[in-house]
Amino acid sequence: MDPRTALFSYPDAYDVKGTDRLFVRAMRDCCVYHYRNCPEYRKILDSAGFDPYGIKSPSDIAKLPFIPTVFLKKHRIYSMPQYRMPIKATSSGTGGVYSRIGFDTQGLYCGLRMVLKVFGLRGIVSPQPCNYVILGYKPHKSNHTAIAKTAYGYTLLTPAVSRTFALKYTDGAYKPDLEGIAAAVVRNSRSPFPTRFIGFPAYTWFMLRLMDERGMNVKLPAGSKIMLGGGWKQFYKEQVNKSDMYALAKKVLDIDEENIIESYGAAEHPILYCDCKNHHFHIPVYSRVIIRDVNTLEPLGYGKTGLVNLITPMVYGTPIQSIVTDDLGILHRAEECGCGIDSPYLEIIGRAGFTDVKTCAAGAEEILKTAGGDAQ
Repeated sequence: MDPRTALFSYPDAYDVKGTDRLFVRAMRDCCVYHYRNCPEYRKILDSAGFDPYGIKSPSDIAKLPFIPTVFLKKHRIYSMPQYRMPIKATSSGTGGVYSRIGFDTQGLYCGLRMVLKVFGLRGIVSPQPCNYVILGYKPHKSNHTAIAKTAYGYTLLTPAVSRTFALKYTDGAYKPDLEGIAAAVVRNSRSPFPTRFIGFPAYTWFMLRLMDERGMNVKLPAGSKIMLGGGWKQFYKEQVNKSDMYALAKKVLDIDEENIIESYGAAEHPILYCDCKNHHFHIPVYSRVIIRDVNTLEPLGYGKTGLVNLITPMVYGTPIQSIVTDDLGILHRAEECGCGIDSPYLEIIGRAGFTDVKTCAAGAEEILKTAGGDAQ
């Protein structure tokens, strides 16, 4: 079994220490593949003087040149022909600019194993039929975003009795239908099956507030859950404390905090970070996280705030094995949580300014220009 498949088949999803050697091998294979098959990426590594064959320890991975997500939003670089990538997904495209990531077949298989393992530990994979309320996009042929594909995919983790979407494509644009969502929730409360909510926290909050203001409090069947992901995006000014969200969900839907589950991820880093019972994002074996100083880009230790560098060998279609997001985060030791998971956890505390992240993309930008990369 090759190292990547072995890593994503590992029985303990959070045994980071026990998988260090396997992770290093998988990263070396992944990096060598991209180096051989993506001229633009090879130019980046050569210009940095980095030898992908020299990845032999976790410290070598930290030296691997990373690519900022803002760079990927401006350039299309791939490591295999388009026909060998069965799925190509885009980021949400804030400001009209988005990344487009190609996934190889084996990488998708690894991703499926990851989702079943991580969500299985949180009791999300189940034979119990459910009604689904998706507080996100209804699928449409024009929508290639990873968040839309992911949300729909999550409805396949149990048999779906019904699916109701908050954002529907009408007259060339997506429009929210919170009235329809509220009516569906009331209708689902009379069903013998649980209801699962999936999607953006902002629209979840707007739905809860609308129902509360109208006195539409219901008692959903046991096993109902709220699954949050995707961040607040353009609604960051309306962002509320998690405790307020949990309290209103209990009041309006009779869903306890333990049944509210949040995930973190990115189109450019398709690893599932699912919160524990204490609502912390522990690092799974499929990835590693480095926090980097916003000025020097050097790795920081635990408890310090910096740019989030996400690392994984999952994808061979696009060279995204080490990317830097515009998220600011802190890495904490496992024992600071107390949930029992023996893996560090990531705390996301906000976003860096676009210009701050753009500076660390400048080098790659110039390199790609000389390599003749596609900037469309």
